[in-house]
This record gives sequence, C-alpha cells and structure tokens, in this order.
Amino acid sequence: MTPLDIDEVPFSTRGAWIDLSRIVGLHERAEDVHLVTHQTGMHPILRLLPEAGGALVSPRLVLAPEVLSWVAEGGRVDAVFDGRSTIRFRGTGLGMRFVASGELTPFTGAYLFRDPLDGAVVLTSYESGRRYRFTVLSGEATVVGAGTVGSAERSVTLDSGVAWELAVEELDTAAAAYDGATDFDEIVARQAREFEDYASRLAGDAGSARGELDAAVRKAAYVMWSATVAPSGFVGREAVLMSKHWMDKVWSWDHCFNAIALAEADPDAALAQFLLPFDHQEASGALPDSLTHSEVLYNFVKPPIHGWAFAQLRARSSRPFTAAELHEVYRRLAAWTRFWLDFRRTPAHPLPYYQHGNDSGWDNSTTFDRSRVIVSPDLSAFLLLQLHELQELAAMLGLSAPEWKAEAATIEAALFDRLWTGDGFLALDALSGEPASATSLLNALPIVLGERLPAEVASTLARTIAAHLTEWGPATEPVTSPLYESDGYWRGPIWAPSTFLIEDGLRRAGHTDLADQVSLRFRAACERSGFAENFDAVTGAGLRDRAYTWTASCFLTLTLDAARRTHSLGER
Repeated sequence: MTPLDIDEVPFSTRGAWIDLSRIVGLHERAEDVHLVTHQTGMHPILRLLPEAGGALVSPRLVLAPEVLSWVAEGGRVDAVFDGRSTIRFRGTGLGMRFVASGELTPFTGAYLFRDPLDGAVVLTSYESGRRYRFTVLSGEATVVGAGTVGSAERSVTLDSGVAWELAVEELDTAAAAYDGATDFDEIVARQAREFEDYASRLAGDAGSARGELDAAVRKAAYVMWSATVAPSGFVGREAVLMSKHWMDKVWSWDHCFNAIALAEADPDAALAQFLLPFDHQEASGALPDSLTHSEVLYNFVKPPIHGWAFAQLRARSSRPFTAAELHEVYRRLAAWTRFWLDFRRTPAHPLPYYQHGNDSGWDNSTTFDRSRVIVSPDLSAFLLLQLHELQELAAMLGLSAPEWKAEAATIEAALFDRLWTGDGFLALDALSGEPASATSLLNALPIVLGERLPAEVASTLARTIAAHLTEWGPATEPVTSPLYESDGYWRGPIWAPSTFLIEDGLRRAGHTDLADQVSLRFRAACERSGFAENFDAVTGAGLRDRAYTWTASCFLTLTLDAARRTHSLGER
C-alpha cells in the first residue's frame, strides 16, 4: 500500500482550514493541485501550475505528512505548513504559477492587488470571504492581473531561473507582516516531529508492539491529523472534520467515533470532539444534524449513540473526567434523551421513531424503503444504552434520577414485545404499524446491547451478522439480496461506524470469535484500500470520499484493541 497519495488524502496540518489537493468539489477532481479552503464552504482558491523555462511541466507529486513535493528532472518545489494558516513554498530549478480561481464580478471571484502599506500581493475571495497574502522571501515574483476585473487572469509566478521562496497566508482582514526568519528545513523538521508525536500517541500499544508504526497506522493518523481544524465560525472547539475533501462537516454521530479514537492519546481533545454538537443543542434537547464553519443544520437529527459513546470514552480515557465535566455531559445527555422521549414517541407507542433515514445515519438503507417514518430497533437499543449511561452518571454524581431507570424498563420491555419476532428485530411504520423491510444490517444493530441481551437473542443476531459478513467486513445489505447495490451507500457497502458498533456489541455479548473476524476483515479493507467513506463489500475497494476520519478512527481503535488482546494472550 502506498503510504500517502495526494489523490486520496489532502495535504494539510492540524488546525488548518486550508489544504493542497486535487479534489476541488463534490466528486470533482482537477488535474492540478489547488489551494482549497473550507471556510464558508469548500472553495478552490488558487490553481498551482509548476513550470520550467516558462513552460508548464508535469512533475511527480510526493506526499509526506510534513511536506508536499513536486519533483521533476532538474528541479523541485516543496510546500510545508508554517502554522495553521500559512503554507510556505520553496523552489529550485522549478517555478510555480499561482492562478486565482473564478471570474471577478461584483459578487463572485477573486480580486488581486498590491497593498501600498508593505508592497505585499493580496488576493481576496468572495467565496471564502478571506484574503490570501503572498510574501516573496527570495527570488522574483511576476504579478499578472493586479487591479483587473472580469475574466482576466490573476496570477503570481515564481520563475524557475533562480531559487525562490514564497509564503501564502489565509487571513481574515489584516495581520502583521509574515516573519520568514525560520529556515524552511527547520519548519519541515518541526512538522515531522509534531506529526510523529501525534501518530505515536494515537497508535499507543498498536505502535509500540512493533517498535514502529506501519504504513496503515501512520496513514490513519495522518487522515485524522490533517482533517483537524482550529475553532472558527460555528465550530467553537478544535474539531476533526469528516474530511478535508467535500465531506467537510461534523455530523452529530460521526464525531463520537473520532472522540473514542482520541480518548487515550488526548482526553481533552476527545471531550471537545464529543461535545461539539452539544454546543448547538436546541431548547427541545435536539442536536443539529451537522455543523461546519458557517452552517448549522437542524432539518434532521442523528441517532442517540452518545450515551454508548461516552461510556466508551470513560473506559478508554487516560485520565478520569472531572466532576464538572461529568455534570456537563450529564446535563447535555439528559436533554438529548428527553428530546427522544418527549418529541419522538406517539401516545400509542412507547418506542421512539425516526422521521427519515437521515435521522438514523443510514440515509437510504432498505429498512426505509416502505416507509420513511419508522419505529426502528437500533434507535430503541441506542436510547436504552443512553438511559443506562445516565443512570451511571447520576450515581457517580450523587444525583437522584429515578426516571431514567423507569424509562429504560419501559423501552426494554417494548423493544422485545413489539419488535422482536424470534428470528430477528423488525422496524415498523410509525403510523400504520406495518413492518418495514428487514434485510438491512440496520435491523441487527441491537447487538450493541451486548451483555444486556438474552443469550438466545444475541445468538440469533450473531447469525444474522455472520450472513452479512464478506471478506472485507459486514455488508450493510447482504450481497445475495435483490436490493444490494455495490456502490449503493447504505444498501450494500461496508461502513466503519456500523462495523465498530457491531464488533463492540458482539464482543460484550460473548461472541468473541465473530467479533474478531469482523475486526480483522474490516482492518484488512482499510490496509488494502485506505480510509474511504465506505467500501465495496465484494472487492473491498474504497468508495466516495477517500479521506474519511471515522474510518481512520475506527481502524485505529480496532487496531489498538487487537494489539492489546494479542499482548494479553502472549502474557498468559
């Protein structure tokens, strides 16, 4: 496996909202690398065109966590992040033309000018609402289109005839002049140290057991590191975006898996990641569907896996959470739970319902084919675990909260009385009570109840999961189903969150051999195909967005857990 590929993973650094990438929009790949920002959406700002002697060339691209290089015969350009908003470039024997994207109109595009204050070249972008300042540290820059409007080219070119260095900064409005005193190679070395420290801490025993990090672990760590952004806009805490490709948001269940992966290495970052959507919790207790720099959406919600997730955080964190932190989480989880109990149950039914597949996170699962508004067994299982976690937290904090125990008893009884058939769980139309399609892996997700399940129920669910299992993990729709689609999103492909939830539930239910197979096969898919949004269930090929953090985080956590199990067996 190639460790890093710019076509799969953008070049970025922890904290940055910018990257260098060929991915410039939804499923849109350019031939040339662009400087892309993720503030006010995803926008390509600059097209980077390497040239020699005034002619465009096609050098080889080499990506490492600390540096991106264009390598051609007789020359090269290197790029390194100097902080989270500056990219520094260095060229020898190879030049670079930085071309602004978009025609300039009164409301779109980029405007290039020289600032009389210091002579710096500045590009403003309507789309990102930001400025991009060019500071030439050595060599000569040729500026084209300064002060022009319309479709004229606006560019800054560093010629290949002499060695050169340039810094490009993303600014809000103004900043002190860029200080280029630090040597380029020193910046590269600093970035390398910071990444290796991050990756080693994230890998934990999975790295120390081998003495060095293998390519897949380092790549997973880089996907996480490079997709992390500093607080800005609606993102009030450091956040791991789903991706720095087009899936550049935080959805209100994916953040849980990233938080779990961070729990041991950086508990503060893990807690911040967990609490991100709760910063935008509605008065009803509902969480937003998603948030990013300039947008918070409430048209859907996401499943209440947060009680399960926080129990994972408590078990994995390298430090105990403080009483104040536990109080904060308890208060937020209580309100989130009350939303489902008060606003998503009908008077005739004690179990909550989804209004659409998007609420479940399994957007187009076959379970929603007959009806979108359903009482679903996975939702009841998640809510039941959340109620149990609230009881645990209340006991730890010395609070009296008997309502959680009573609600848990009601939901548990109704889950088995109304949705269990003896052969599996059903989802029901929330209005008519008619059963929904039952072939999706979604219906087996109550395995997440683990040790709380009756043995015969756990065994039945384990058999169902085994029937979904392929060489690469559990398919979300059986490959033998007439509804199966190889690139059908939740209608067949293998996904990290469903795999992780199932592996955890199987293991806690005592089906450890099957849990081991689920873990092993999914990790093999990641090692073969990288950290894609999802995987073809038959071939294991990566699909959709190719730098997805919850895939990387689930891989890292499963790899760490497997290493510890192996180490534990070796000690016996």
